[in-house]
Amino acid sequence: RIRHMYQILEKSNYSENVYRLVVKAPRIARSRKAGHFVIIRTHNNSERMPLTIADSDVQKGTITLVVQRVGVATARLCAMNVGDSIADVVGPLGRATEVKRWGTVVCAAGGVGAAPLLPIVEALKKAGNRVVVVLAARTRELVIMESEMKRWADDVMIMTDDGSYGTKGLVTEGVEKVAAREQVDCCFAIGPAIMMKYVCLLTKRLDIPTIVSLNTIMVDGTGMCGACRVSVGGETKFVCVDGPEFDGHQVDFDQMMKRMRAFSAEEKAEMARYEAQLTKTGCALPMAVGSEPDVNTVRIPQANYESEEREDGRDSAWRVELRKRMSAKERMIIPRVKMPELDAALRATQLREEVNRGLTPELAIGEAQRCLDCAKPGCVDGCPVGIDIPGFIKRLETGDTDGALQTIRKYSTLPAVCGRVCPQEKQCEAQCIHRKTGGEAVAIGHLERFAADYGHTTEGVRHQTDQNAEKIRIAVVGSGPAGLSFAGEMVNRNYDVTVFEALHEIGGVLKYGIPEYRLPNRIVDNEINELKHRGVRFEKDCVVGKTITVDELKHEGYRGLFVASGAGLPNFMNIPGENLINVLSSNEYLTRVNLMDAASNTSDTPVPCGKRVAVIGGGNTAMDSVRTALRLGAEEAIIIYRRSEAEMPARLEEVKHAKEEGVKFMTLHNPIEYHGDEDGRVNEVVLQRMKLGDPDASGRRSPVPIEGATETLPVDLVIVSVGVSPNPIVPRSVEGLELGRKNTIAVNETMQSSIPFLYAGGDIVRGGATVILAMGDGKRAAEEMDLAIKSGRL
Repeated sequence: RIRHMYQILEKSNYSENVYRLVVKAPRIARSRKAGHFVIIRTHNNSERMPLTIADSDVQKGTITLVVQRVGVATARLCAMNVGDSIADVVGPLGRATEVKRWGTVVCAAGGVGAAPLLPIVEALKKAGNRVVVVLAARTRELVIMESEMKRWADDVMIMTDDGSYGTKGLVTEGVEKVAAREQVDCCFAIGPAIMMKYVCLLTKRLDIPTIVSLNTIMVDGTGMCGACRVSVGGETKFVCVDGPEFDGHQVDFDQMMKRMRAFSAEEKAEMARYEAQLTKTGCALPMAVGSEPDVNTVRIPQANYESEEREDGRDSAWRVELRKRMSAKERMIIPRVKMPELDAALRATQLREEVNRGLTPELAIGEAQRCLDCAKPGCVDGCPVGIDIPGFIKRLETGDTDGALQTIRKYSTLPAVCGRVCPQEKQCEAQCIHRKTGGEAVAIGHLERFAADYGHTTEGVRHQTDQNAEKIRIAVVGSGPAGLSFAGEMVNRNYDVTVFEALHEIGGVLKYGIPEYRLPNRIVDNEINELKHRGVRFEKDCVVGKTITVDELKHEGYRGLFVASGAGLPNFMNIPGENLINVLSSNEYLTRVNLMDAASNTSDTPVPCGKRVAVIGGGNTAMDSVRTALRLGAEEAIIIYRRSEAEMPARLEEVKHAKEEGVKFMTLHNPIEYHGDEDGRVNEVVLQRMKLGDPDASGRRSPVPIEGATETLPVDLVIVSVGVSPNPIVPRSVEGLELGRKNTIAVNETMQSSIPFLYAGGDIVRGGATVILAMGDGKRAAEEMDLAIKSGRL
């Protein structure tokens, strides 16, 4: 396998602040088309920024980027030299330009807009169009790529504001001159937003269809965060997956320009700090470019227990003897353990300090004694991955933490994760015999976490296979819970497994979606390192369906593919004012904080820190968002939910923690409009009071508006957490793939799609699921794919 180090092979200047970089990126060079862009991250603390691909060389495996030094992130990139390596280059992203034979096409570029326009000019000319290029800049020195344009265009017109080169005037004057002398059938306009706006006003008057390429604020670039949303024809579109090219006559440029200024103050302050450091040191800041984080396994110190070799099974002698030590009646009167927690006042200020502190060995043994070791354990039936729950708990009762963890790992790939974030109260614990007799369930989740934190395994439980046979290659899309579960199950069966991740970190939603005070990154890294130890390979910065296609994976020798790309596309409510500045999706907010470390002074990525924050929704993600807002300094953090608290889908523990930390709850309220100030920043939310009607399809009572009952609430940050939709990149890229409701991938009972080679699970199939349900899908898909391969059906 080749590890792609994104090395800069060439660097040159177009002007003082505009640079041309040729970067090694073989896969991107091979698959890029006109209109595509990449997401760049220069170093480990850098923000993710979009750059259009100006050119590529498939033979050399390079892409060409044109970068204008305008902020800290671009300044860091422009300061790099030949031989340096960029930490991450992800792409090609976005939809390619729709190239057809229009007739005569005017291609108008303002400043560095010439870079993304060049491949479009080439493609249009190859399609048989007459292409006239209008290059505009303030001065002669800022005109770029003239010679490259002349290679493909039939005519190139230069416009400069000061008349120092070409014709004095604006880009619009150039476009109007072309339209006056000949029939123009289409116009492409790329450059500053204000320039595109005025070109579109002109071409609309002249009745010339116009396509623009938008370069908005982005975080992930794969449709996950919603930061890049724009209004096109009155509908909200995501530039990274629906664009970047749109009908310019339909784009709300005024709204877009306001949104692009969302972090202007933060950027100016960061730029000032960056330049001060440069002045102080006399050189560019040192950066750990392309370095890997130190994620060596960090083990919590083990208890001083000896692991014993014992037979499994309820009827084994040691378990029979264990049951005899205490009667069922004695076990049932033991009170349920209380999870030790960090003090509420302290934890509400700590972004990374874990709230639940974990059980001590003494507490764990005491809780394990409550398990009756039922002959027909309902808890196992309630577990989506079928863990032998009494088996691992009974080992804990004897102090055998290593044996307990080994038992869990026979069924589950991520025990330390599931022990922390899975809704055990709705699954395994809901089926506990204690619940059926009116008591409190055994704290199965707490005990699973304890076993994972204190136990130790050095190798996964492997199925019996021919060790001398050449391993069959299997590909996995996405490194979230479904993908990791599938990977672990398949490597146990002796397959050669590679997981492809679009982001720069492995872990998917476990990293970007769940705060560290609930699930520390080191815990996720421990589980990932366990999989690496067992032979799973991981490739970051690779978007299957973009960087590499499903057909290419088959050609490279992968026998099966499991798609676990998740449901990362955020939903919005489509109400007035929803695209105001500081109205964010929970995905964007949590990704900035969790994945990009935006709250740290060492991070280039900004995040809005409101004083009066409203979070719309009642699920776990809403609780994560509102509790994070408190930790970032909110004076008031409010949950706004359209049903009552009893209907909230969030875990009871998360609601309890939120209340203890000071979160306010406004239930039976629903936002119907947002108001903003003159700069386009949200400052009020209008709420409709609700009442509960009859139950809907989910079994929850439907919220019904109370006529005339509204109230207006002052806010300066709104986080929308009303669900997600499946990421469209993989489904769009596979011809003939059958889709289900809401563009999920349709699968049969074996998790196999309409394309036999392709299996899928998790949110991309369910549309939204818990970590453990996604893991269950991964496990089931692995079992079924293994059977299909061994039987010759695949």
